[in-house]
Amino acid sequence: METKLHIFLFVLTASALFDFSDAQIGAAYGRNANNLPSPSDIVRLYNNNNIRRMRIYNPDQETLQALRGTNIELIIGVPNSDLQSIANSQDAANTWVRNNIQNYGNVQFRYIAVGNEVSPIRSETSHYVQFLLPAMQNIQNAVNGAGLGGRIRVTTAIETGLIGNSYPPQDGAFRNDVLYFITPIVQFLSRNSSPLLTNVHPYFSYIYNKAQISLPYALFTGDGVVAGGVRYQNLFYAIYDSVVAAVQRVGGGGINIVVSETGWPSDGGDTTSVDNARTYVTNLLRRVNDGTPLRPGRPIETYVFTIVDENLKNPEYEKYWGVFYSNLQAKFPINFN
Repeated sequence: METKLHIFLFVLTASALFDFSDAQIGAAYGRNANNLPSPSDIVRLYNNNNIRRMRIYNPDQETLQALRGTNIELIIGVPNSDLQSIANSQDAANTWVRNNIQNYGNVQFRYIAVGNEVSPIRSETSHYVQFLLPAMQNIQNAVNGAGLGGRIRVTTAIETGLIGNSYPPQDGAFRNDVLYFITPIVQFLSRNSSPLLTNVHPYFSYIYNKAQISLPYALFTGDGVVAGGVRYQNLFYAIYDSVVAAVQRVGGGGINIVVSETGWPSDGGDTTSVDNARTYVTNLLRRVNDGTPLRPGRPIETYVFTIVDENLKNPEYEKYWGVFYSNLQAKFPINFN
């Protein structure tokens, strides 16, 4: 595989470089920046590159307006900051659904992600734990009341730090100290035939465990490892299957696991480069249709993180996860042929 990316590729136009035509692939659209293109330009970028699915983290009205009449399927987020009010009031949930879903009848809503990476073991989100499931229940009630329960699924996005055992992946299990939190959520999802969204970031697993994890394994370029008698070609598959196994252990064997974020930063930190980002994303898009050892032949619905850089995020490497620069120039081409 070519490992050098020549400088002239950086200035190629944003159209016709990417092929996201497979129905399982989308891209997240983070907005933590002060130099972003307009939402209409972002939607045009998705359409020009045949990206058929988008994730947004809050109900930005200008983005919803830009999505009207398109065939882009959307994950729309209920921000963590709204969880308490929605958990405490069915009327608040009804209003949220009316304002952000029902008012946009020609937007293709796929999932409502209630909260993002709420966790009992993270100080920055632990105070939302008590509100997450009640908020999910109230949003579900509002969706059902609007007659949309058969079309729009209510879910949440977790981070893989909730996994206590991940090796071998088929023995994956949630931490004991989060079972009281995650088990009722899994039960809710199972009852409502909803998926679980999971943010899967091999980048972090690699940089914090370099003694155990090789860079080729994280970038899909190695031969893989044998774990528990099963060969895993890449770290993404291993992390994914550990979540599958953990969800199965708490009664969610039939739940689909959607990868709601995954990517590699191109600058600003340890092992960050445009070439590593290109290698990771290119190989990811080639692999997600193959399935994993625990779910062979079953494509993984996956959202690349993120569509453009976000210059207000910290630490520094958090600014550079975009596959496009903020001026809509692609950082690298991807050839699926």
